[in-house]
Amino acid sequence: MSEIALKVENLSKQYRLGLVGTGTISHDLNRLFARWRGKRDPTLKIGQENQLSEKGGEYVWALQDINFDVRKGEVLGIIGKNGAGKSTLLKVLSKVTAPTKGRIKANGRIASLLEVGTGFHPELTGRENIFLNGAILGMHRSEIKAKLDEIVDFAGVGKYLDTPVKRYSSGMYVRLAFAVAAFLEPDILIVDEVLAVGDAEFQKKAIGKMKDVSKGEGRTVLFVSHNMGLIQNLCHSVVFLQEGKVLEKGATNIIIQQYLNTNFNHTHQSFEKAKKRLLEVEDNVIKFLDLKIYQDKHSQKLESSYFDLSKPIYIQFTYELKKEMSGLRVGLDLKTIDAITIFRTFHDDNALEKSFFPIGRYVSTACIPPNFLMNKNYIVYLSVGVHAVRWILFEDISFTLEMSLMTSFNQAYADKRNGLIMPLIEWENQTHEK
Repeated sequence: MSEIALKVENLSKQYRLGLVGTGTISHDLNRLFARWRGKRDPTLKIGQENQLSEKGGEYVWALQDINFDVRKGEVLGIIGKNGAGKSTLLKVLSKVTAPTKGRIKANGRIASLLEVGTGFHPELTGRENIFLNGAILGMHRSEIKAKLDEIVDFAGVGKYLDTPVKRYSSGMYVRLAFAVAAFLEPDILIVDEVLAVGDAEFQKKAIGKMKDVSKGEGRTVLFVSHNMGLIQNLCHSVVFLQEGKVLEKGATNIIIQQYLNTNFNHTHQSFEKAKKRLLEVEDNVIKFLDLKIYQDKHSQKLESSYFDLSKPIYIQFTYELKKEMSGLRVGLDLKTIDAITIFRTFHDDNALEKSFFPIGRYVSTACIPPNFLMNKNYIVYLSVGVHAVRWILFEDISFTLEMSLMTSFNQAYADKRNGLIMPLIEWENQTHEK
């Protein structure tokens, strides 16, 4: 156990759906007497899994038979879809809630940052909350005082240190809460995806601090995120949760790829739905025959739900013209999830003048260059038209590109960029010696 910071054995957590009470006074009394005697709740039913799509049932297992070890100095990533049990697991490990069964062996002090304002009293000032959190971690006042300047400097809230935290913005709350959790030297630091509230500069500082905590100071970090780029860059190993169970635990690259492959159906369905609608478009001028999206030019298949941003992404249209015409424009818009347009492009953008198109079959392929897009999800809207007439609206046919940075160079490159895109700009540098 000396090299193990955290050991989880047969951990399970069950919640009752609906009303808090059991429904009858006798059952409520039986539950109360069992709790007084230190016995298991007699009203619990065993066997239901946490499947969000299912209706009915009184109880749900948010976690079931979780087993894993975390070594000292290890950064463990915890990934899974919404509802997989990630946050519940962190709450149990942080002793915010008790497990239904199983046990946790922790070798050292645990500090957690699960949501905005965790462990903070809103009526107390920032300074008072720092000392309160330190006391909860078992630190002496002198130890906390020695770290105070570092905490305040990292959080950037010095001007508001003696202001009640209820007046802080959510970003200020998170910055101070993370600084307290990281600098008061817990042996195990647990961080949920609350860091997403902070701005890009703070997220970069926080990730750097977590690296320092694990590598330089030898402390253990448990980190939950949906951002596979961060998990790839930060974590030594990963636990993959699905429906409250550990599906797999292992090396970061292997588990991330397994997780991405499980999401393939969603992306594939999104793409196939857009393709079906596009192929249904037919009039007396044009008929679409095929739509492809791929990164491998040999297979030309959609092989994963996520795309490697260090490689080009190809979107290919195959269509048939039934009439001779000029001014045909097949194109696409790329937008962020919140509808910000990144670019609009058409298949004839490289032509000096509008081309004449005879009757026949055509294949037009757009190539999104490598090292161009940020590590975000995007929506592709498809269009076709003649001059100012558009037969297909951009909003009518669309699908989602789910992006992931899967190379160490690309991750390091992206970490230093803000903005909507991150093109790899060519620079010419000259040296003039004296």
